[in-house]
Amino acid sequence: MAHVAKRDVVLKVEGLKKSYGPVTIVENFNLSVREGEAVALVGRNGAGKSTILRCLVGADRPDEGTVLIGGNRMTETNPAVRRDLATVIDDLDFFPDLAVVEHLDLLARAHGLEDPDDIVDDVLEQVQLVQQAGQLPSTLSSGQRRRLALATAFVRPRRLLVLDEPEQRLDVQGVEWLGRKLREDLDEGLAIVLASHEPSLIAAVGAREVHVGEQQ
Repeated sequence: MAHVAKRDVVLKVEGLKKSYGPVTIVENFNLSVREGEAVALVGRNGAGKSTILRCLVGADRPDEGTVLIGGNRMTETNPAVRRDLATVIDDLDFFPDLAVVEHLDLLARAHGLEDPDDIVDDVLEQVQLVQQAGQLPSTLSSGQRRRLALATAFVRPRRLLVLDEPEQRLDVQGVEWLGRKLREDLDEGLAIVLASHEPSLIAAVGAREVHVGEQQ
């Protein structure tokens, strides 16, 4: 019997709790995600999916519990966390005077990637924005802006990708493309956590579903 290498845990969440004022949104949430694994947070609107994701990426600070990425405690200033984590959880504010290709080139060079020009060209091809490379973000359609937001995550190094409803504003073909892209990333060992209301995307990625806001 062939030996199968054990995949490392990329994300470990234990005892996560987050309240806003007197209202507790998330309590005692636990999650472990390994290399090459995708987890989809599912549940009704307001169940706490986005709150969990915001705590995972450091946008919100949990009241209790720990979040470890690559064994490192989540803080936005931790270089190891910044190296390993890529995320699209909110609508991005793009620089108004930078073209699509300039946004991606800036990110690639900021992360010290070798051959940034080739990487940017490849990502533009993946997100199908080659023809729009010279345009300003304000001139893009809503679907194209979503693809650009995803491209900002795809163009940088990452071990963990966190996405909040990435299918928003994508048409049917766009959702199918995203499913294929995320599946390819998983095959390369990436760990993915996403919140989604699109069953076809969850199925295409092969994500393990974790129900939020339901009594276990």
